[in-house]
Amino acid sequence: MKTEHTFFHHGHRARDLNLLEGPLLGKVFLFALPLMATNLLQVLYSAADMVVAGMSGVDGAIGSIGTTGAFINLVLNIFMGFSVGTNVVVARCIGKGDREQVQNAVHTSLVMAAIFGTICTVIGQFICRPILILLGDEGHILDLATLYTRIYFGGAPFIAIANYLIAILRAKGDTRTPLFILTGTGLLNVLMNLFFVLVCGMSVDGVALATVLSNVASVVLLGIVLMRDEGMCRLSLKKLRIDRRAFREIVRDGLPAGLQGALFSLSNMLIQSSIISINNATCPGGSAIIDGNAAGGSLESFAYTATNSVYQAAVTFTSQHFGAGKIKRIGSVMRNCYFVTTLIALTATAVLITFRHPLLALYVQDPLAVQAGETRLFVMTVPYFLLAWMEVGSGVLRGLGRSFTSTMVSLIGTCAFRLIWIWTVVPIDPTLVTVYLSYPISWTLTAALHLTFSLLVRKKLMQTMPEPEAA
Repeated sequence: MKTEHTFFHHGHRARDLNLLEGPLLGKVFLFALPLMATNLLQVLYSAADMVVAGMSGVDGAIGSIGTTGAFINLVLNIFMGFSVGTNVVVARCIGKGDREQVQNAVHTSLVMAAIFGTICTVIGQFICRPILILLGDEGHILDLATLYTRIYFGGAPFIAIANYLIAILRAKGDTRTPLFILTGTGLLNVLMNLFFVLVCGMSVDGVALATVLSNVASVVLLGIVLMRDEGMCRLSLKKLRIDRRAFREIVRDGLPAGLQGALFSLSNMLIQSSIISINNATCPGGSAIIDGNAAGGSLESFAYTATNSVYQAAVTFTSQHFGAGKIKRIGSVMRNCYFVTTLIALTATAVLITFRHPLLALYVQDPLAVQAGETRLFVMTVPYFLLAWMEVGSGVLRGLGRSFTSTMVSLIGTCAFRLIWIWTVVPIDPTLVTVYLSYPISWTLTAALHLTFSLLVRKKLMQTMPEPEAA
């Protein structure tokens, strides 16, 4: 393909991987490792939010932040899912060598990010307290969670734009630039956390404000990088507008991902509500189980973000190959992504289980809270490779242009199953173990379905799409 050849040998920069040619295993690692480091740093900074909030001395500060996660993700994921559409569309157009459509997709997606982020801000401000009450938050926990959530949603436009800018960089094979920038802004976040909490005497409000300001810094720096880019993805403020074709394609590939993320968050909210009920029944007036669950969840998120980097690799690699018509080679993409994500998942599990005591001690000291955190880690991280397989299968389907299929599989195999589990099994045995078991069982079902559909779609495409001639 002449256009493809031209892009990779003239417009290509050293930091942008050529995903379409040569052995794949090393490139999957080169793509995923900076992304994994970026994600892990972000989770580290989020964990620092909880730790520093706990240093404020305000009772329930850690637990209050932990109870907001599912609700915040519910609102954000509805719109952040479109960044997956940005990744898919930009990568596919790069694979085709279509510079004009890459430009249209880049500028359209950033306008969408600004609009969607503003909508998130408005929605979040109005519904946060009623939703937190429905989840079971009460008393000072409710007040702290509401304060944190309102400030956090105030920065939603910057969070959205930063995510879309990162999606554009990933689509062209550059995962190192986000690593460098988010490392710097993350450190800024931690320093502001310490300043607002320890110097200014703030609590969860200081932590939330630091998060907002660090995202503003990320948007500025990521925007400058893309404005200086010499390739297809160069950003020009004068070109910011909605292109109808790019908008339709981004919505087509991103809307299912957004709905899936939102419904995942909804099922997690119901699970969070069950955990709050167990806490209220076990330690009335206290928050030990909520705190322990939040601590375990924070540690578990390190494993999730590590494996999610390979999901992003699967989306980008598959999208570029699909755009270039190299359907047969997608089989190699799948094999390498499944191998890498399994290796990462097993390593993350070993680290978390081995060092669970000192890690949990960073968050909580109450024996009941520690026990709750350990329960979550054992039940949910030991089989974490199943979640890793589920994510890769989903990424391949999205890259093949089957985002709706991926979403439907996930909703049936994961969300629907968890809801049925919470409504039927948990009332019979209302314990943390029973609640947490809904996760690995649903991962197994969904991973098997994703793999099956990925193989079927690829086989059908191989029969209908001719392979391109070698350049």
